[in-house]
Amino acid sequence: MSAPSELPEPAQPLADMRVADAAAGNWVDRYAPAPMRPYLRLSRADRPIGTWLLLVPCLWGIALAAMADGFRPWDIWLAVSCAVGAFVMRGAGCTWNDITDRKIDAQVARTRSRPIPSGQVSVRGALVWMGVQAVIGAAILLSYNRAAILLGVLSLLPVAVYPFAKRFTWWPQVFLGIAFNWGALLAYAAHAGEVRLPALLLYAAGIVWTLYYDTIYAHQDKEDDALIGVKSTARLFAENSRQWLFAFLVLSVLLMAGAVMAAVLPTGRVLPLLLGLAGAWAMGWHMVWQMRGLNLDDPAACMRAFRSNRDAGLIAALFLAAGAMV
Repeated sequence: MSAPSELPEPAQPLADMRVADAAAGNWVDRYAPAPMRPYLRLSRADRPIGTWLLLVPCLWGIALAAMADGFRPWDIWLAVSCAVGAFVMRGAGCTWNDITDRKIDAQVARTRSRPIPSGQVSVRGALVWMGVQAVIGAAILLSYNRAAILLGVLSLLPVAVYPFAKRFTWWPQVFLGIAFNWGALLAYAAHAGEVRLPALLLYAAGIVWTLYYDTIYAHQDKEDDALIGVKSTARLFAENSRQWLFAFLVLSVLLMAGAVMAAVLPTGRVLPLLLGLAGAWAMGWHMVWQMRGLNLDDPAACMRAFRSNRDAGLIAALFLAAGAMV
C-alpha cells in the first residue's frame, strides 16, 4: 500500500495577509476586526504616514490664517475635522490609486501584497469602500464656509489625475504635491473666507516639500519602476538626486518663510513673525538631518527618511500655531 499523500497546507486567511511595507504589529493587524482589515489596509490605515502628510498642510493653513487675524474657537473644530477628513480622504484617494494601479502593483515587489493585487479586496468592493469614505469626507466639508467647500470640490480633480501621472510624465511627484497640499488652501479659506497670497505661498512650499519627500520614497522602487516603465523623479534625477533634494529643501523653506512674512508683516507684530520664521528654519534643519543619514540605494533608509517628514512638518505647524496664539 502506498503512503497517503501529504495534505496541502491551508491557505492563509485573507485577513492575515499583511502588506509588505506596513510596520510590524500595526494596529490594523493586531486590533481591527478581521472582516475590516483588508479594507483598512486598502486605505493605508496600517501605514498612517500618508494621513499625517495630508493633515500637516491643513494645520499649516489654519495656523497661518490665524497669524494674521487671531486664533478663534472655530479653529479647534477645523483642526479636529481636518484630522478626520485627512484620514478618510487619504483612504479614498489610496483606494482610487490602488484600483487604477492594480496591474502595476502586481509587478512590484513592495506593492504586490496590497489588498487588490493580492486578492484581499475585489475592484467592486474597493469602489464601494471608496464611496463610503468620500461620503464621510463630504459631510465634513459641508460644515465649512462656501470658499472652502468650493476648494474641496475642486480637489477631486488632482486626486483623480495623480494615479495616471507616472504614465505620462517624469514628474508625478508634482501631481502628488498638488493633491496632497490642497488642504493648505482649503483650511486657510475655512478660517479666512478666501484664499490670499500667504496661502498660495504656503501651498507652493508644500508642493516643493512633497517633491522632496516623495522623491526619497520613489527611490525604493526605482529598479522595479525601470523594468515596467513607470516614471518618477527618482529615476529622472538618478545620481543627481541629492543635489535636487537639497534644492527642494531650500526652496520649501524659503517659500514657507515668504508665506509667513506675507501673512504677518502687514499686521506689524514681531513675535508671531519670528515664531513663524523659526518654524520654517527648524523644518529645514530637520530635513538636513534626514539627508545626512540618507542612502538612496537602501530602501529601508529611504522609508525611514520619508516617514520622518511627519516630524518635520509638525515642527513647522507647532511654531506657526504658537505664532497664531501670541
